[in-house]
Amino acid sequence: MPGGRWRFAAAVGLVVGVGVPGSVVAPSSAQIVTDAQVVAVPHDAPLSASIRIDPGAKNNGYTTPNVTLAQGGTLTVVNFDDMRHSVTSEEADSNGNKLFGVDVDGGGNTVTVPGVSALAPGTYHFYCHFHPTTMRGTLTISGSGGGVQPAPQTFEQPLVRPKSLTTSSIKIHIKQAAVRVLPHGPLTTMWTYGGTYPGPTIRRPAGHDTKVTFVNDLPVKAGLSVHFHGDHHRWTADGQPTRYLVNQNKARTYDYPLTDGGHPERASFQWYHDHRMGYTTRNNWRGLQGMFLVTDGWTKKLGLPAGSYDVPLMVSERSFDSNNQLVNPPSHVMMMSKGPSSPPDDGTVGDHILVNGRYAPYLNVSTHRYRLRLLNSSPFTTYDFALSDGHPFVQVGTGNGLLPRAVVRQDILLGPAQRVDVVVDFHGELGSNVVLETIPRQNPPKNGAGTPSAQIMQFRVTSSAGDSSAVPSSLEPAPKITVPSKVAAVWSVGLTGSQSSGSAWTLDGKPFDPNRVVLKVPRGSTQMWELRNPTTVTHFIHIHEEQWKTVRRDGKAPPPWERGLEDTWRLDPGEHVRVVAKFTDYTGVFMIHCHMLDHEDDGLMAQFAVVDPKTKALPSGYRYQPAGGPAALAHFVAAPRTAVSTSTEPAPVVQSLLSSGAATSSTDLADWMCSPPGSTDATPQSLRPAGALAT
Repeated sequence: MPGGRWRFAAAVGLVVGVGVPGSVVAPSSAQIVTDAQVVAVPHDAPLSASIRIDPGAKNNGYTTPNVTLAQGGTLTVVNFDDMRHSVTSEEADSNGNKLFGVDVDGGGNTVTVPGVSALAPGTYHFYCHFHPTTMRGTLTISGSGGGVQPAPQTFEQPLVRPKSLTTSSIKIHIKQAAVRVLPHGPLTTMWTYGGTYPGPTIRRPAGHDTKVTFVNDLPVKAGLSVHFHGDHHRWTADGQPTRYLVNQNKARTYDYPLTDGGHPERASFQWYHDHRMGYTTRNNWRGLQGMFLVTDGWTKKLGLPAGSYDVPLMVSERSFDSNNQLVNPPSHVMMMSKGPSSPPDDGTVGDHILVNGRYAPYLNVSTHRYRLRLLNSSPFTTYDFALSDGHPFVQVGTGNGLLPRAVVRQDILLGPAQRVDVVVDFHGELGSNVVLETIPRQNPPKNGAGTPSAQIMQFRVTSSAGDSSAVPSSLEPAPKITVPSKVAAVWSVGLTGSQSSGSAWTLDGKPFDPNRVVLKVPRGSTQMWELRNPTTVTHFIHIHEEQWKTVRRDGKAPPPWERGLEDTWRLDPGEHVRVVAKFTDYTGVFMIHCHMLDHEDDGLMAQFAVVDPKTKALPSGYRYQPAGGPAALAHFVAAPRTAVSTSTEPAPVVQSLLSSGAATSSTDLADWMCSPPGSTDATPQSLRPAGALAT
């Protein structure tokens, strides 16, 4: 039960159990309360009530957030907004099922909230699972009879550590399997890598060629595509959305050299998952996800926790029916989709948060430092991770390698496909239970993604242990790279069409076309790209092919935790980032897209090609259509504002580009990017926000 917050009338009076970040709620079971157990309360509550949702609710909240209802009464929701919302109970039963909840489309639709009439007297908390930070409320049930009441969160299943595969030649069968996800009831049928969810964790040393053969043994005709997320490899092994598929009863071998520019890659925490056009949400939801760790000598050199004290954690979410089977996500087979779940309201949200494929697991730990590698593999939801004992995370890396310096963080905001590498210290906690939570995002920008409130997994500190590990302040120097003075490409998120006639997301002004390339990048060149979000929805933009260095975020130096290598960036509405990379080794066609998987399936993806600098030729079957694309937008960014006359006013997306803040000199950027190892703060003065302190 998220946050442990629940209240209800019991025989001994009003029992209150209020959880806040830092609390641990004692476990119990969901139950039906008899009449004799409930104290009589006033009977002046109405037998029916409504929750009203008005336009702008994602920022303003429910119009009627506090509702009182007589026991056994009917609760309805009326949604006058132009987008989908939900009324979802925070409280759940012992299997994690919400006590009540319903999604309601916009446009004045009215729906009844199932489950409310069975509730015991008491106060319950509800929220919108699409906008969980700003839309929250309470439901008070008045009466004197029995009914259903919530069960505080229990942790009944041990954490599963997926099998590790370490050889240079690996074969993984993609097959349907029954797996244990929920603690009670039937097993859940899923599509799996190797018969488990998540699939096996691949662990390989940097610089050592690794060939992974995937065999499609699924019982249905489904062409699959496997993407090794965050890695640098040939385009034919990149998980193309429509080409080089793994068809039913067929196999395909993917070659991962684990090198970049002729040198071993940096150690990293990456993952692999399905990437089939139009079916990415469905195939990931059904279970086609696994973790991939690239290792080198830095962990041993620095003394970071290793071996059994190094724990990768894949955090995701799913929804289940009454038989513990997956509820199907919305279909995305048409690029221009219609209806209430079409853009901008396309989002697949689960009601059970899983860790390594299990709901609410626990891990027995000792009084030792642990290295936790956190991956958000959810299709849509953002989490804000925190520890219930108030201790911080010490972030030592991103998903793409170690940071230059360790960063102390009380909470960590992590969107779909993003990863962090943190150390948690359990010294002095013997006998304690520490819960990994997601907490509501504090002070999100207007229209920015919110985060749910939930207890995710429990660490049980059951034994003492000697500890020779360490967490140095200085870790691995950032790679040196020459920062270009000009932006070469601007990728700006857009929306086209309408929900009635058909809508789609865009990244280059058009919905995704698998045969279209909009940008050519000469192999061997170093380019700076700008990622922009002028929409009213948060996006998480992922770039294939290279690992990138963040140059600026909203005109300022990136925060300390974004100063390593990255491949996925959060872009709240109105935000922009500049990133730089050198394109080495491979020519071919690669992708850039939003990693909110519904957005990707609904058109928010484009293709660039790394080309031979002499021939500039594309692979067969592609056409080059750069008009109005990222290079054209970059021209407007680079041009002086006075060069834009009223007679040639750019499109709205270009106008939003021109309205950004002051530029920063290339000299300052280069000084920061190429700072010497061991610098305490390499941020140039012109990039520091006012009052910023060296970290």
